[in-house]
Amino acid sequence: MTELETLLRSATELLAAAGVDSPRADAELLAAHVLGTSRGHVAAGAVTGRTVTPVQSVDLRRLAISRSTRTPLQYLTGTATFRTVELEVGDGVFLPRPETEMVAGAAIEALAAAQPPALAVDLCTGSGAIAAALATEVPGARVHAVELDSEAAWWAAANLEPLGVDLQVTDAATALPELDGSVDVVVSNPPYVPDGRVPEQAEARRDPGLALYGGGPDGMRMPAVVTATAARLLREGGVFVMEHDETQADAVTELLQQNGLFTAIRTLEDFNDRPRCTVAVRTDGTMTA
Repeated sequence: MTELETLLRSATELLAAAGVDSPRADAELLAAHVLGTSRGHVAAGAVTGRTVTPVQSVDLRRLAISRSTRTPLQYLTGTATFRTVELEVGDGVFLPRPETEMVAGAAIEALAAAQPPALAVDLCTGSGAIAAALATEVPGARVHAVELDSEAAWWAAANLEPLGVDLQVTDAATALPELDGSVDVVVSNPPYVPDGRVPEQAEARRDPGLALYGGGPDGMRMPAVVTATAARLLREGGVFVMEHDETQADAVTELLQQNGLFTAIRTLEDFNDRPRCTVAVRTDGTMTA
């Protein structure tokens, strides 16, 4: 038997040497996963001299080594927390970011204000994070999610089917024509990273490229596709919420203003005071070809 604190100290040193931002926290979270308990219980056990079995010791060491290669923590534990939901995640799916919780919050606020039964669509759903938050936090709402990538859709299905969310594995450009003009809220965290810009964080470079790169030097090709679909799906007065890069706020506003289909356009800042998403209201105008 080995003392938990000894193992945590060793794992922390390994992760710190690899440049992991929060080595002790990650070591405790990996231990919690191995022991089937919470991080708080791990911290308490380290103080009180808790011991672990040889098998648990090997498992923790193996996970710490994997984490030291900058494999995302969530891939190793198989879960990611997003607002009030616990998501199943793994290799091949984009990991939800804290700033996207604010994007989901704007969509949830709009959906909760809609006339019941409220109807929402999450385009480019990835793991299903936003759609799951909508279904969980707005009881009675009908939520649809769209994802093109089959690998990401596998994870989305695992997260959304238990919540009764309808998942469509299809292109966001042509998705859900049967809902045209009837949706209360369309929300999306589409691929928007400009071509050629490589994410700085090593863990972010493990995200699938299809979920990152929006197309073109400005990354605006996919946001433009999503905007057109939102204009098609939304009813008059429906709300569109889209996440974007901090450099794209002006471009997104211009995109929404182009054909006069959106009004009340406003940009929201994330927790780091960076322009992170834009909210707009669908007018009663007619789409142009």
